[in-house]
Amino acid sequence: MNANLLQEKLSEWHPEGGRQSWSHADDGWVLHLAADRNDLLATQAWEMTLTRTGDPLKRTVRQWADSIAASASGLLEDLKVIEVDAERDTAQLRSDEPSRKGPLAAYYEVVLHGGAKQAVVRRYQADVKAGTGRVQTAFALTHESLAKLSEDITS
Repeated sequence: MNANLLQEKLSEWHPEGGRQSWSHADDGWVLHLAADRNDLLATQAWEMTLTRTGDPLKRTVRQWADSIAASASGLLEDLKVIEVDAERDTAQLRSDEPSRKGPLAAYYEVVLHGGAKQAVVRRYQADVKAGTGRVQTAFALTHESLAKLSEDITS
């Protein structure tokens, strides 16, 4: 995915209030964003999905997960591979060290499906003290960081 083109297209998107969806196709991939806000410099995303529409990439889900963990930047925390299920052809990556504010811990999660067919990026927050489980939350990324992450996932 071309990072410069993606940044340009994101800066042109002006959603009008509430959660909106936006898609961009480039180089055999489609980026789909569900976002609460977007302005000239940044997006407050709810979920980011990258789906391969071109020829399949020749790599296993393990190789793809390892590649993303090694190269992904622009997020608040580094990513690490948590689980790979070769039988289901899925992998899960999470923040290496969650961000903490008092009893709250926040972390990114990337779920890979079908080798190199689809990646879903979300952010979660959990109250560690209360042990009440996790809740999905929006996350802010500059357009530059979002484009870099997209490029890291799709390359």
